Amino acid sequence: MLGARRWLLSVAVAAAIGNAACGDPPDKEMQQAQGAIDVARAAGADQYAREEFAAAEDALKRAHDAVDQRDYRQALNNALDARERAQNAAKETVNKKATARADADKAIAEAAAALADAHGKIKSAEAGRAAPKTTAAASRAVGQDETRLQDARTAFDRGDYLAAIDKAHAAAADLRAAVHDLEAAPVPAGRRRR
Repeated sequence: MLGARRWLLSVAVAAAIGNAACGDPPDKEMQQAQGAIDVARAAGADQYAREEFAAAEDALKRAHDAVDQRDYRQALNNALDARERAQNAAKETVNKKATARADADKAIAEAAAALADAHGKIKSAEAGRAAPKTTAAASRAVGQDETRLQDARTAFDRGDYLAAIDKAHAAAADLRAAVHDLEAAPVPAGRRRR
């Protein structure tokens, strides 16, 4: 009987120690997850790996919620998940950022070619093929798109490749539209297109 009591007492003490070990919030793991999220954000994961980054932030929020509910085991699982997702987002960002850089470079080159083409078409139109009103409108549009192309280059230089792509694509599309409008403009009476 005395042996059974000792055994029960030792089991109870072991259970209490086990509960105490599981009874602490996973602060270290949550701090590591927050650090990984901060690193991923600094790398640009909020732009280039949105889904994985948002999942990391959500997992960390769930970890905090679990701590509030004193479910430390779930908090630990969520914190570890948040850290892993943040690290994956940072890795994904590196790959996507390199692709975006190449795409931005290509988009800027296409916009620059469209700008050169537009300048050539305006010069030809000013030489006598189109009404001055038409060439003036095209010149204004080209001037605005020149500024947009410069903004794309500035965005590229500061590493904002997604903005550079958007600005360059918009400039190229507007330049092509201006050239199209210029070519479609009626020829003034008494002049022929060459």
